Amino acid sequence: MLNGKIALITGGSRGIGKEIALKFAENGATVISGDLIDPDYSHENVSHVKLNVTDRENIKEIASEIKEKYGRLDILVNNAGITRDSLLQRMKEADWDLVIDINLKGVYNVMQGFVSLLLKSKASSVINMASVVGVDGNAGQTNYAATKGGVVAMSKTWAKEFGGRNVRANCVAPGFIQTPMTDVLSEDTIKGMLDATPLGRLGQVEDIANAVLFLASDESSFITGEVISVSGGLML
Repeated sequence: MLNGKIALITGGSRGIGKEIALKFAENGATVISGDLIDPDYSHENVSHVKLNVTDRENIKEIASEIKEKYGRLDILVNNAGITRDSLLQRMKEADWDLVIDINLKGVYNVMQGFVSLLLKSKASSVINMASVVGVDGNAGQTNYAATKGGVVAMSKTWAKEFGGRNVRANCVAPGFIQTPMTDVLSEDTIKGMLDATPLGRLGQVEDIANAVLFLASDESSFITGEVISVSGGLML
């Protein structure tokens, strides 16, 4: 499905990013996983690099290495992100700034740093990790919701800006996904998530990876500027 494709995934060492990296690798892509955290897995088709999405010089270095080795980039997945949740009255300015720097400006930094390599591909695909929160909002997540809404807006802009050069840009908006973060939540919180989700279950990281794989592949060659909700119906 991705045979011969060169892919870069930010935040590729754990969780959803790890699942995407492995899914791509299993489908024939050459994968570069960029993260500040050491990976807990290995695959013959996955290489790992230290990538800080807030460090523009670091991004330039990685872009230069990919250009020298491969000459192009076919797939970019902007997955790196954090949360620092708090009600608005209690939100610290430092937590606002950090989430903005990583989740929003980080996506801008990476796209700007690698777009010249994406343009060297015959047909490239950018997949940005958004969230249902970026579309519908959520109490206690002013900073996170703002970044994910901004990611959606940037993705639509890039779809228009680079469509004529055969670069597609789309978003995946996960709903409630089972991860180590949800494993520590209370039963009441989990019940509330399930009650709000028409399919009545938490999503799995593979559900997200499957959607990203589709958007990365030529199977979605006429899809750009879209937000694909992988939420079990949460956004209905």
